[in-house]
This record gives sequence, C-alpha cells and structure tokens, in this order.
Amino acid sequence: MRALVRAARGDKKAVADRLGIDPNTVRRYLKGERKHPRAALREALKREVQRVWQPGIRRRARKKAATSTGITVEVWAYFGYTAPVGTTDEARLRHLTVHLPPVYADRLFTAQDQGAGDQQMRAIMAEGFQETYFKDGGRAAGLEVEFTGIQAIDVQY
Repeated sequence: MRALVRAARGDKKAVADRLGIDPNTVRRYLKGERKHPRAALREALKREVQRVWQPGIRRRARKKAATSTGITVEVWAYFGYTAPVGTTDEARLRHLTVHLPPVYADRLFTAQDQGAGDQQMRAIMAEGFQETYFKDGGRAAGLEVEFTGIQAIDVQY
C-alpha cells in the first residue's frame, strides 16, 4: 500500500480509486490498523504494484546489463559460416548458451529502443556470438557468422 501511495505522490484517494476501495481503508492500512487484505484487494494490490514498480526494475536491470554484467543468450539456431578455403560453410543447428559482454547488450537494447527490425537484432547477436564464442578472442581469423534460422531463443539479464 505504501508503494502505491508513494507512486501516487501521497494521493490516497487516487490509490483508493485504482484499487476500488474507500480512501479510509487506505489510511487504515497505512496506519497499521488493517494488515490482511481480503482476496479481491490482495489481487488488486499485486496487479497495481507490478504495474507501478516493474518499469523501474526493468530499467535498472537493462542499465546494469548494458554497463557491467552483459546478457546470457540461449539459442537453438542454424548458424551460417563464411570462412577461409578448406573449411565448411554449411549451416548447422546448434544449441548454444553464451554470455555476451555489456557492449553487445548495450547495442541490442539501443537497437530495440530505436525500433530496429528482426534482421538488425539478429546481426548484432550473430556478431556477439562470432566474437565471443566462435572466435574466442582471436582464433579463427576471417570467420564470419550469421543466424540463418532461429528455432528458439531465451535472453536473460
């Protein structure tokens, strides 16, 4: 209840209207006179707190991933390769879980915020996989990697 009142800048009536209760009920919860909401109010509280609180949590998590922790990408995808003569360039289905550094997380979030299309997002992610997993910081010079088909993808940060 306190979080909702804080988000409403102290407007208890607005909180009461959002929850469908009397403003005096809000005051009673804030004073501690009431502690256990009935089921309908409990669900309304949960819904409203998530609606108010989640954007800030997501924003902080994205900022942390883009500046310090990076993201972990698990993917079932076909990877296409362009490599020097004597190596295969046939696309293969692979299941990979790779931690991408913050620079790629920042590029992905920036592209997403700017409304980038699926192809641009795939290209950034493929470059991250290429540098982080396939080249591993210097080996396999000249190797170019691209997603040719994604079966499933899960991004965590």
